[in-house]
Amino acid sequence: MKDAGLRRLLPLLLSVLLVALILIALSSKRMLSFRVEGEETPLVLEQEEVVLDSKFKPEFPNQTVLSISLEERNKLPPRNSNLFPNLAKDHIKIVLYVHNRPQYLKVVVQSLSAVEGIGETLLVVSHDGYYKEMDEIVQGIKFCQVKQIFAPYSPHLFPDSFPGVEPGDCHDKENAAEKKCNGNPDQYGNHRSPKIVSLKHHWWWMMNTVWDGLPETKGYTGHILFIEEDHYVLPNAYRNIQLLTRMKPWKCPDCYAANLAPSDVNSKGEGWETLIAEKMGNVGYAWNRTVWRKIHAKAKNFCTFDDYNWDITMWATIFPSWGTTVYSLRGPRRSAAHFGKCGLHQGQDSRNACIDNGVVSVDVDDADKIPNINSNWPLHVVKKQGGYQAGFKGWGGWGDERDRKLCLSFAHMYHFVEAPSI
Repeated sequence: MKDAGLRRLLPLLLSVLLVALILIALSSKRMLSFRVEGEETPLVLEQEEVVLDSKFKPEFPNQTVLSISLEERNKLPPRNSNLFPNLAKDHIKIVLYVHNRPQYLKVVVQSLSAVEGIGETLLVVSHDGYYKEMDEIVQGIKFCQVKQIFAPYSPHLFPDSFPGVEPGDCHDKENAAEKKCNGNPDQYGNHRSPKIVSLKHHWWWMMNTVWDGLPETKGYTGHILFIEEDHYVLPNAYRNIQLLTRMKPWKCPDCYAANLAPSDVNSKGEGWETLIAEKMGNVGYAWNRTVWRKIHAKAKNFCTFDDYNWDITMWATIFPSWGTTVYSLRGPRRSAAHFGKCGLHQGQDSRNACIDNGVVSVDVDDADKIPNINSNWPLHVVKKQGGYQAGFKGWGGWGDERDRKLCLSFAHMYHFVEAPSI
């Protein structure tokens, strides 16, 4: 009788046990997925899907001796690893991209040397080609690990061929058919200027190289902070960007990036006790690999939009193509400042410093020397986005098919696999 009763109860007992196990599993899963405010969700690196035109075959100009030597330098390991042998577990890598304004670079390097926590991370300096004085300034950095990379296809490295000025190229508004010259004009009838197109080429080459080409960053899943040679970095910048990227997933789930400064480069911030979500700015911006992959998937849009500015290209065509407002999280006080009066490719020398009285005047208050981001602050969302948006046709300067193909080649250079011959 007892055995018969147990047999009748056995299915019920098994069902109860199964339900209990399921509840325990679900409870454990919830416990594992719970995160304390202020802690960034652990990143799980899944197999990345690289979206590119499989029919496109990248082509690059024949390199000069200098171009080849720079590519070899790109393979060198970071310097100062003997001084800073270990990077912090939660470090955010920094990329400083520079052109040919040594007076500016000296100021930025000096500001970086005073940043709290700078010795915990890797600084990658991306050069637009090669300028000796710029190289020497970076060689003198001793406050953190430093890796230098040099864009090997910068136009000034090719004095007699594309992407520099090639014999037979059209100039200004020349008619190609009448002059029997080479080139495609932009939407305003102007032919390419190597100095102008260098800006967009360098930024795009740098992004592709940093995210997909360097062993120091290729498998990195965190955020990377990007600054330029005319961005003065305040002492609390690194700690603040750590806080912003850590709280972004739960404080502003719709934010794609974090910024050290307002999108209005002339603004010092509101000074409120709030966090700000607004249009992504171009001063001290940080995003992760997920966002980069979304940008990279729009390579054709980026490379064919007729504007020589990388940031306007992003605002007018890439971000709008995502189908949602692209917000960036920042604090109410800037932690980086744009300075200077020189144009990007004007260059400078001792007689033309482009900085008032040879110095930079950036107010650094006591509040700028310590982290001043509070996760308990409410979030203010700036819904009305100003500046360049979808529908803007671009300022031109990017109409030549050779530039567009080189740009697309940069997008493919770390992903192209030559089909085996039969």
